[in-house]
Amino acid sequence: MPRDHHQPDSQFRRRRVVVAITLLIGGFLLWRSLSVKPGDAAFYPLTAALAATWVIGGLTSGPLHLGRIAFRSELRRPVGTPFAIGLFSAVVFVGGALIVREIGPLRDITDKVLEHARQGSIPLVVALTLANGIAEEIFFRGALYAAIGRRHPVLISTLCYTLATAATGNVMLVFAAALLGAVWALQRRASGGILASSISHVTWSAAMVFVLPPLFAR
Repeated sequence: MPRDHHQPDSQFRRRRVVVAITLLIGGFLLWRSLSVKPGDAAFYPLTAALAATWVIGGLTSGPLHLGRIAFRSELRRPVGTPFAIGLFSAVVFVGGALIVREIGPLRDITDKVLEHARQGSIPLVVALTLANGIAEEIFFRGALYAAIGRRHPVLISTLCYTLATAATGNVMLVFAAALLGAVWALQRRASGGILASSISHVTWSAAMVFVLPPLFAR
C-alpha cells in the first residue's frame, strides 16, 4: 500500500533529528531496564520510561498512519491477518524455545530475561510488555521507518531495531529483534501504516510472556 511521506526538507530533517535522539535515549533505557536484578522495583519505572520514550519520540517526529490493505475491492484497516501472523510467529518461537531450553548456554541467556516475569508482578509485567510492543511500533515502524526515506526502509529499520536491542547484550533478544523486526517492517510496507505490525507485535508478546516462563521453569 503506497503511502506518501513527502515532507518539506526542514520537516524531514527535524524528523530525523528527533528519531536519532530518541534512538539513543531508548537504547540506553532498554539496556538499563534489563540490567537491573529480577525482582528489583526499579524495573517497572525504567520499562515504563522506555515505552514513554518510544511513544513521545514517535509522535513528536511527525505524522504517522495506521495504514490500510486492499480487501475485496475496498481498503480496510488490517486486523485479522496481522493477528494470525502474530499467532504464527508465537508458535514458531515456542517451537524454537523447546530446542533452546535443551542447550545450556542459550537456556541461561533466555532465563535471564524470563526471570523478570517470574519474580515480578505478572499484571505489571504483562501491561508493560504490551505497552512497549505498541510503543516500539510507533517509533520503529512509524517514525524511524518514515525518517529513512525511499531507499531500503525495511532493511534499514530492521537493522536499527536490531542494533537498539543489542544494547541489552542478550543474543536471544537480538535474534528475535532481527527476525521479527523484518516481519513487522514488511507489514509496515504492505499496509502503509503501523496498525498491522502493532497487532502482530502485541499478539506475539502476549503469547511469549505467558508461555515461555513456565516452559523454561526448572
